[in-house]
Amino acid sequence: MGTATRSNATIYRLFAICAVLAILGSLIAPDASSHWRWLHYLTKPTATLLLLIAVLRGMDSRSYGLPIAIGLGFAALGDFFLMLPGDYFLAGLVCFLLTHCAYIWALTRDSKFGGNIGIFALFAALAAAVFAGLWSHLPSPMRIPVAIYALVLAAMAAQALSRDRQLAGTPAQKAARLAALGGLFFMVSDTVLAYGRFRWNIPYNAIWVLGTYYAAQYLFARSTEKRC
Repeated sequence: MGTATRSNATIYRLFAICAVLAILGSLIAPDASSHWRWLHYLTKPTATLLLLIAVLRGMDSRSYGLPIAIGLGFAALGDFFLMLPGDYFLAGLVCFLLTHCAYIWALTRDSKFGGNIGIFALFAALAAAVFAGLWSHLPSPMRIPVAIYALVLAAMAAQALSRDRQLAGTPAQKAARLAALGGLFFMVSDTVLAYGRFRWNIPYNAIWVLGTYYAAQYLFARSTEKRC
Protein backbone atom coordinates (compact mmCIF):
# COMPACT_ATOMS: atom_id res chain seq x y z
CA MET A 1 0.00 0.00 0.00
CA GLY A 2 1.50 3.35 -1.07
CA THR A 3 1.98 6.42 1.14
CA ALA A 4 -0.89 8.31 -0.52
CA THR A 5 -3.22 5.36 -0.01
CA ARG A 6 -2.30 5.12 3.69
CA SER A 7 -2.79 8.88 4.08
CA ASN A 8 -6.15 8.67 2.36
CA ALA A 9 -7.25 5.97 4.80
CA THR A 10 -6.67 8.51 7.57
CA ILE A 11 -8.50 11.19 5.62
CA TYR A 12 -11.48 8.89 5.09
CA ARG A 13 -11.60 8.15 8.82
CA LEU A 14 -11.59 11.88 9.57
CA PHE A 15 -14.33 12.30 6.97
CA ALA A 16 -16.47 9.68 8.70
CA ILE A 17 -16.03 11.42 12.04
CA CYS A 18 -16.95 14.81 10.57
CA ALA A 19 -19.96 13.35 8.76
CA VAL A 20 -21.30 11.81 11.97
CA LEU A 21 -20.70 15.04 13.89
CA ALA A 22 -22.40 17.09 11.16
CA ILE A 23 -25.49 14.90 11.43
CA LEU A 24 -25.38 15.02 15.22
CA GLY A 25 -24.93 18.79 15.18
CA SER A 26 -27.97 19.20 12.94
CA LEU A 27 -30.08 16.99 15.20
CA ILE A 28 -29.18 18.65 18.51
CA ALA A 29 -29.08 22.17 17.08
CA PRO A 30 -31.77 22.45 14.38
CA ASP A 31 -31.58 26.26 14.17
CA ALA A 32 -29.04 29.05 14.51
CA SER A 33 -30.19 29.98 18.03
CA SER A 34 -28.71 26.83 19.57
CA HIS A 35 -25.34 27.02 21.31
CA TRP A 36 -24.32 23.77 19.62
CA ARG A 37 -24.93 25.01 16.06
CA TRP A 38 -21.20 25.63 15.64
CA LEU A 39 -20.65 21.85 15.55
CA HIS A 40 -22.75 21.57 12.40
CA TYR A 41 -21.17 24.68 10.85
CA LEU A 42 -17.68 23.33 11.43
CA THR A 43 -18.08 19.72 10.37
CA LYS A 44 -20.57 19.81 7.47
CA PRO A 45 -18.35 21.46 4.83
CA THR A 46 -15.20 19.99 6.38
CA ALA A 47 -16.41 16.46 5.65
CA THR A 48 -16.82 17.28 1.95
CA LEU A 49 -13.49 19.11 1.80
CA LEU A 50 -11.76 16.06 3.26
CA LEU A 51 -13.13 13.99 0.39
CA LEU A 52 -11.85 16.61 -2.04
CA ILE A 53 -8.36 16.30 -0.52
CA ALA A 54 -8.52 12.51 -0.75
CA VAL A 55 -9.47 12.66 -4.42
CA LEU A 56 -6.70 15.12 -5.28
CA ARG A 57 -4.17 12.91 -3.52
CA GLY A 58 -5.26 9.51 -4.77
CA MET A 59 -7.05 9.78 -8.11
CA ASP A 60 -6.01 7.26 -10.74
CA SER A 61 -7.04 9.24 -13.82
CA ARG A 62 -7.11 13.03 -14.10
CA SER A 63 -9.71 12.87 -16.87
CA TYR A 64 -12.13 11.24 -14.41
CA GLY A 65 -10.81 12.31 -11.03
CA LEU A 66 -10.40 16.01 -11.75
CA PRO A 67 -14.09 16.60 -12.63
CA ILE A 68 -15.07 14.69 -9.47
CA ALA A 69 -12.76 16.97 -7.47
CA ILE A 70 -14.33 20.04 -9.09
CA GLY A 71 -17.77 18.66 -8.23
CA LEU A 72 -16.76 18.16 -4.61
CA GLY A 73 -15.50 21.75 -4.50
CA PHE A 74 -18.88 23.06 -5.65
CA ALA A 75 -20.58 20.69 -3.18
CA ALA A 76 -18.54 22.11 -0.27
CA LEU A 77 -19.67 25.59 -1.33
CA GLY A 78 -23.25 24.33 -1.52
CA ASP A 79 -22.89 22.85 1.97
CA PHE A 80 -21.83 26.29 3.19
CA PHE A 81 -24.83 28.07 1.65
CA LEU A 82 -27.40 25.51 2.84
CA MET A 83 -26.24 25.61 6.45
CA LEU A 84 -26.22 29.41 6.78
CA PRO A 85 -29.01 31.16 8.69
CA GLY A 86 -31.31 32.86 6.23
CA ASP A 87 -32.61 31.69 2.89
CA TYR A 88 -29.68 30.71 0.69
CA PHE A 89 -31.42 27.68 -0.77
CA LEU A 90 -31.20 28.92 -4.37
CA ALA A 91 -27.46 29.59 -4.05
CA GLY A 92 -26.97 26.10 -2.64
CA LEU A 93 -29.11 24.66 -5.43
CA VAL A 94 -26.91 26.31 -8.08
CA CYS A 95 -23.74 24.97 -6.43
CA PHE A 96 -25.07 21.42 -6.38
CA LEU A 97 -26.33 21.80 -9.95
CA LEU A 98 -22.72 22.53 -10.91
CA THR A 99 -21.63 19.50 -8.88
CA HIS A 100 -23.89 17.24 -10.94
CA CYS A 101 -22.68 18.84 -14.18
CA ALA A 102 -19.09 18.11 -13.13
CA TYR A 103 -20.01 14.52 -12.29
CA ILE A 104 -21.70 14.08 -15.67
CA TRP A 105 -18.49 15.37 -17.25
CA ALA A 106 -16.52 12.75 -15.33
CA LEU A 107 -18.97 9.97 -16.11
CA THR A 108 -18.75 10.59 -19.86
CA ARG A 109 -14.94 10.42 -20.06
CA ASP A 110 -14.98 6.67 -20.74
CA SER A 111 -18.59 5.95 -21.69
CA LYS A 112 -21.29 7.29 -23.96
CA PHE A 113 -23.81 9.72 -22.50
CA GLY A 114 -27.26 8.17 -22.68
CA GLY A 115 -25.81 4.82 -23.66
CA ASN A 116 -28.69 2.94 -22.04
CA ILE A 117 -31.97 4.55 -23.14
CA GLY A 118 -34.03 2.39 -20.80
CA ILE A 119 -32.18 3.66 -17.73
CA PHE A 120 -32.52 7.26 -18.85
CA ALA A 121 -36.24 6.84 -19.51
CA LEU A 122 -36.71 5.34 -16.04
CA PHE A 123 -34.87 8.17 -14.31
CA ALA A 124 -36.67 10.80 -16.36
CA ALA A 125 -39.96 9.30 -15.18
CA LEU A 126 -38.73 9.29 -11.57
CA ALA A 127 -37.65 12.92 -11.80
CA ALA A 128 -41.03 13.87 -13.28
CA ALA A 129 -42.86 12.04 -10.50
CA VAL A 130 -40.76 13.69 -7.78
CA PHE A 131 -41.25 17.13 -9.30
CA ALA A 132 -44.98 16.59 -9.77
CA GLY A 133 -45.28 15.77 -6.09
CA LEU A 134 -43.58 19.04 -5.20
CA TRP A 135 -45.20 21.31 -7.79
CA SER A 136 -48.08 22.74 -5.76
CA HIS A 137 -45.86 23.16 -2.68
CA LEU A 138 -43.06 25.08 -4.38
CA PRO A 139 -42.98 28.88 -4.34
CA SER A 140 -43.51 30.11 -7.90
CA PRO A 141 -39.97 31.53 -8.30
CA MET A 142 -38.50 28.15 -7.33
CA ARG A 143 -40.40 25.98 -9.79
CA ILE A 144 -38.16 26.42 -12.80
CA PRO A 145 -34.86 26.16 -10.84
CA VAL A 146 -36.07 23.00 -9.07
CA ALA A 147 -37.27 21.50 -12.37
CA ILE A 148 -33.88 22.12 -13.99
CA TYR A 149 -32.10 20.69 -10.97
CA ALA A 150 -34.26 17.57 -10.90
CA LEU A 151 -33.58 16.98 -14.60
CA VAL A 152 -29.79 17.34 -14.23
CA LEU A 153 -29.73 15.20 -11.07
CA ALA A 154 -31.67 12.45 -12.84
CA ALA A 155 -29.33 12.67 -15.85
CA MET A 156 -26.30 12.33 -13.57
CA ALA A 157 -27.70 9.28 -11.76
CA ALA A 158 -28.84 7.70 -15.04
CA GLN A 159 -25.44 8.22 -16.62
CA ALA A 160 -23.75 6.68 -13.57
CA LEU A 161 -25.86 3.53 -13.93
CA SER A 162 -25.53 3.51 -17.72
CA ARG A 163 -21.75 3.77 -17.40
CA ASP A 164 -21.76 0.85 -14.97
CA ARG A 165 -23.52 -1.26 -17.60
CA GLN A 166 -21.21 -0.09 -20.39
CA LEU A 167 -18.06 -0.92 -18.42
CA ALA A 168 -19.26 -4.36 -17.30
CA GLY A 169 -16.49 -6.92 -17.57
CA THR A 170 -13.70 -4.33 -17.72
CA PRO A 171 -11.08 -3.46 -15.07
CA ALA A 172 -13.01 -0.22 -14.42
CA GLN A 173 -16.25 -2.00 -13.51
CA LYS A 174 -15.73 -1.92 -9.73
CA ALA A 175 -15.08 1.83 -9.70
CA ALA A 176 -18.04 2.37 -12.03
CA ARG A 177 -20.27 0.42 -9.64
CA LEU A 178 -19.26 2.73 -6.77
CA ALA A 179 -20.17 5.78 -8.84
CA ALA A 180 -23.49 4.19 -9.82
CA LEU A 181 -24.36 3.63 -6.17
CA GLY A 182 -23.27 7.20 -5.47
CA GLY A 183 -25.70 8.50 -8.08
CA LEU A 184 -28.55 6.55 -6.50
CA PHE A 185 -27.75 7.81 -2.99
CA PHE A 186 -27.60 11.37 -4.31
CA MET A 187 -31.07 11.05 -5.79
CA VAL A 188 -32.44 9.74 -2.50
CA SER A 189 -30.73 12.48 -0.51
CA ASP A 190 -31.94 15.35 -2.68
CA THR A 191 -35.46 13.95 -2.92
CA VAL A 192 -35.76 13.69 0.86
CA LEU A 193 -34.23 17.17 1.21
CA ALA A 194 -36.74 18.71 -1.19
CA TYR A 195 -39.77 16.98 0.32
CA GLY A 196 -38.60 17.80 3.82
CA ARG A 197 -38.17 21.46 2.93
CA PHE A 198 -41.24 22.08 0.82
CA ARG A 199 -43.86 19.45 1.62
CA TRP A 200 -43.52 17.24 4.70
CA ASN A 201 -42.11 17.43 8.20
CA ILE A 202 -39.81 14.40 8.12
CA PRO A 203 -38.70 13.12 11.54
CA TYR A 204 -34.92 13.07 12.02
CA ASN A 205 -34.54 14.64 8.60
CA ALA A 206 -30.79 15.20 8.98
CA ILE A 207 -30.12 11.48 9.31
CA TRP A 208 -31.81 10.64 6.01
CA VAL A 209 -30.59 13.66 4.05
CA LEU A 210 -27.01 13.91 5.28
CA GLY A 211 -26.55 10.17 5.74
CA THR A 212 -27.34 9.43 2.09
CA TYR A 213 -25.55 12.58 0.92
CA TYR A 214 -22.27 11.67 2.58
CA ALA A 215 -22.61 8.08 1.38
CA ALA A 216 -22.99 9.40 -2.18
CA GLN A 217 -19.99 11.70 -1.96
CA TYR A 218 -17.84 9.01 -0.36
CA LEU A 219 -18.68 6.56 -3.14
CA PHE A 220 -17.87 9.10 -5.84
CA ALA A 221 -14.57 9.92 -4.13
CA ARG A 222 -13.61 6.24 -3.84
CA SER A 223 -14.53 5.67 -7.50
CA THR A 224 -11.56 7.82 -8.51
CA GLU A 225 -9.00 5.44 -6.99
CA LYS A 226 -7.10 2.80 -8.93
CA ARG A 227 -7.78 0.15 -6.27
CA CYS A 228 -11.21 0.86 -4.81
